[in-house]
Amino acid sequence: MEQVKLTDNFMTLTQLLKEAGIVGSGGQVKWYLQETPVKLNGVSENRRGKKLYPNDVVELASGEVYQIVQA
Repeated sequence: MEQVKLTDNFMTLTQLLKEAGIVGSGGQVKWYLQETPVKLNGVSENRRGKKLYPNDVVELASGEVYQIVQA
């Protein structure tokens, strides 16, 4: 499980996917989420603007897991 540090109170799913290097731009996130299952805390999520807070866990179809932590 990889930890992603927050610099604000929250980050969006788009920001996480860009920071993790999964997508190169915000425009690619829309297509990525339509074609690739993503789970947030065990529940399917496809909203690119979904806010992520400390202790949230994002699971990608590729098996990568990211936990949001406060910086």
